[in-house]
Amino acid sequence: MSDTTINEQIKKLIALQEIDREIYEIRQQLKENPIYLNEMKQNFEDKKADLNELEEKLKKMQVARKTLEGDLQAQEELIAKANAQLSQIKTNKEYTAKLTEIESIKADKSRSEEKILESYDDADIVKESMSKEKEVLTEEEKKYNEQKKKVDASITTLENRIKELEGQRVSIAPEVEKEILGRYEKILVNKEGLALVPVKGSACGGCYMNVPAQIINEIKMSNKIVYCEICARILYLEEDSQ
Repeated sequence: MSDTTINEQIKKLIALQEIDREIYEIRQQLKENPIYLNEMKQNFEDKKADLNELEEKLKKMQVARKTLEGDLQAQEELIAKANAQLSQIKTNKEYTAKLTEIESIKADKSRSEEKILESYDDADIVKESMSKEKEVLTEEEKKYNEQKKKVDASITTLENRIKELEGQRVSIAPEVEKEILGRYEKILVNKEGLALVPVKGSACGGCYMNVPAQIINEIKMSNKIVYCEICARILYLEEDSQ
């Protein structure tokens, strides 16, 4: 292969690398966008779960209050029944016992009333928390929907750009020798979209390790494709690619 041919192949690879690098970066963005969106969605779902938890807590409190109100009604009925029985009692001992029973029921009734009042206070606190959570949830949902529109629009733009770049790639790739192109594309996959790099000073532009003078001389000779001994990327000299 002649010097001119190698230099021309390198120039084609440089043009191809610019396209492939942009394609790689866009595809990375396409991977990251859904991740970011999913994080926002998860945050929204977490807020929704918090609200659901409060709603369940309120329901349990309301059920417990109904039980207390049922107990209160039963206690009031017991007191009324016991009071009615007082007029039928014949002895002081029985009368005193019935009064003691009534006082005990009244004490239970008082505790039930106190628990019911506490239940209403606790429910008010939960309702206030629910109101705040609903405001937060509404705001989170709004943010998520707005961001989703932006991300969807960005994805469409990026996908269209990839199609455009792939069209450009189709016109360049056939101009690179099949064997060289195959090796280039293999490196491209393994090296995160960067298969071809310039030597900068005496360092590889990919792994930044030192490139021996002998390797640099081989690049200058332009009679073969030269690879970095460390990262296996294709090397070229910028002054030779002008």
